[in-house]
Amino acid sequence: MHKINTPEFWHDSRFPQIESRRSCQQNSCYRLHTHDRFSIGLIDAGTSTFVGRSGSAVRLEPGDVIFIPAGHVHSCNPDDGEWIYQMIHLDPAWFGQTVLEAGSGPTQGIQVHRSPDLHRRFDTVNAMLFAGPTDLAEIERGLRSAFSELVAPLSQEHPPADEEVLAAALRPVLDVLADEAADPRLMSLARSVGMSQYQLIRAVKRATGLTPIAWRNDVRVTRARAMLRGGESITSVAYALGFADQSHFHRVFRSHVAATPGSYIR
Repeated sequence: MHKINTPEFWHDSRFPQIESRRSCQQNSCYRLHTHDRFSIGLIDAGTSTFVGRSGSAVRLEPGDVIFIPAGHVHSCNPDDGEWIYQMIHLDPAWFGQTVLEAGSGPTQGIQVHRSPDLHRRFDTVNAMLFAGPTDLAEIERGLRSAFSELVAPLSQEHPPADEEVLAAALRPVLDVLADEAADPRLMSLARSVGMSQYQLIRAVKRATGLTPIAWRNDVRVTRARAMLRGGESITSVAYALGFADQSHFHRVFRSHVAATPGSYIR
C-alpha cells in the first residue's frame, strides 16, 4: 500500500494506452461520472460506497478490486476515516486485443472482486507504472498475469438492455451537448426530437444514467483530461470546451476527478 498526502497521476506519452492514479483520504467526493477507458480500482485502506446505474450501493473494503468498463456511470465516495485507493485506466481497444484472451474478461458489466491476491497482482502492475516502465510488453505481461487469476465477482451490474437503442435515438441531442461550446437550450433540443423539456431530461437520464447537463460536463471533463495529457494549457482547454471561466472549469473538473487540473498534469 502506498500512503501519500496528495493524489498522484501517472501518464506517459510513450504509453498512451494507459493512465493511472494513487489517491488518499483528502480526496473530495465524486459526482456520478464515466470513464472513456476500462478502469481497474484497488481499495488499499478505508471503506467507501460504490453506486452504479442501478442505484444499488456496494460497500468496498480494503483488498477489493473493481472493474468498470468504459462508459458505465458510477460514483465511489469514502466513508469517514482513512481512504486510500488506486485506479488504472486502460484503452478499451488495446485492452481487449492485447491483454484479454478472445471472448473472455470483465468487459460487459461492473464487477467487484473481494480477493487480496488479485489486489496484490494489480498493485504490482501499478507500482511498475509509477516506477517508470520501459517496455509496453512488460506492462502487458503483468496485466495478463493479473487477469489470469480472476475469481467470481462479489457483485456485478450490467447496463439496462434498452440503453443503446435509446441513446441512438437521442444521438442528435447528445452530439449537440458534447460538441457545442455554448451551453445549449434544453427546450430547443427537446423540440428537435419531438419531446418536451422534461421528457428529454428523463430520456437522456434513462439512456446515459445522467441528466443532459451532467452528461455534457462528463464528456467535457473526459476531453479535458485528454487535452491536458496532450500538453495543452489549462486556460486553452477551459476556453476550447466552453467553460465560462477557469474557475468554472476547475470546479467541474474537480467534482469529476477529485483533483484540480493543475494536480492532474503535475
